[in-house]
Amino acid sequence: MSPLREVVVVFLRLGVVAFGGPAAHIAMMREELVRRRRWVSDAQFIDLLGITNLIPGPNSTEMAIHLGYLRAGPWGLVLGGVCFIVPAMLSVMALAWAYVRWGALPVASALLYGVKPVIIAIVLQAMWGLARTAVRGPLLAGAFVIAAALALAGVHELLVLFGAGGVAALLAPRRRAVAGALAALAWATPARVMAAAAAGGVTLGTMTLVFLKIGAVLYGSGYVLLAFLRADFVERLGWLTDRQLLDAVAVGQVTPGPVFTTATFIGFLLAGWTGAVLATVAIFLPSFVFVAASRPLLPRLRGSRRAAAFLDGVNVAALGLMAAVTWQLGRAAVVDPLTAALALAAAVLLMRTRVNSVWLLAAGGALGLAWQALHA
Repeated sequence: MSPLREVVVVFLRLGVVAFGGPAAHIAMMREELVRRRRWVSDAQFIDLLGITNLIPGPNSTEMAIHLGYLRAGPWGLVLGGVCFIVPAMLSVMALAWAYVRWGALPVASALLYGVKPVIIAIVLQAMWGLARTAVRGPLLAGAFVIAAALALAGVHELLVLFGAGGVAALLAPRRRAVAGALAALAWATPARVMAAAAAGGVTLGTMTLVFLKIGAVLYGSGYVLLAFLRADFVERLGWLTDRQLLDAVAVGQVTPGPVFTTATFIGFLLAGWTGAVLATVAIFLPSFVFVAASRPLLPRLRGSRRAAAFLDGVNVAALGLMAAVTWQLGRAAVVDPLTAALALAAAVLLMRTRVNSVWLLAAGGALGLAWQALHA
């Protein structure tokens, strides 16, 4: 089998079975490509994982792009990422079509009634796990609290993220680094163009530019995506409700592959099949560009204290955004004692056991259906 064909086969299969979030995806890639196929060594794999944390975008997708390049060159870079994304995109598009057609039916409402509190628990568990790694010392803890407060006060999420990263980089020991260059690359994305398009009300163009901006500046876990989506599509543009955003996240959770395919669902809600494709391409395209551009920088990034400090600040600010948006969305999901109990039970199970979140979502949906049947 040629290297390029091997890349296609491996990442299509991983795209179909990769449930469980970015950490699970990366663990699957290590098992398949380090231990079984020996494409790279553990040391090389860790280096690639490190650089994906220094650039915006979904980490597991960027790992697929990196590994595809190492195995089959530039075409491997493209096909590794595309083959990992496409199975999830198709699954989400099918569910989005069903949601638009039947989402208002009582059975769908009952299903989502039980799923949404579980989503809140999943986000809380992810935030707790990330915080234990990212919040090191009182300075970063204070940055987390300030970032959450600023987000709740309505400060633009990009100002929160890059402000925290910039301050952290300035406080680091003075050494030549590329963190400023990475930040400049991200800021040079169409954020201002997007704002102008929004003012003009060009729906399809605005939607595409918003997703392109998000894909180009989003650091941290895929769950930080919630903060950006809510700020742009719920608050600024008013195109979605909190309920629809939670439904989109729920679909992103029960399908395999990257959580960023939540964009596919939203694109379909806003502009049908064309919107779904454009949203998916726009949010993932920056990852391909950043991976290709950052590969030559790896040796310099590894030794840069400022780059590490910039990332520390951005990651902590991202957690603050997550905390703020979880509070806001939680008010739409936890609406009575049953949903409160369901969110609490799911959070306890996620914290104390190794249960797969897909099973919890299925259980929440079943409980919602049973509750509706009892009150029919």
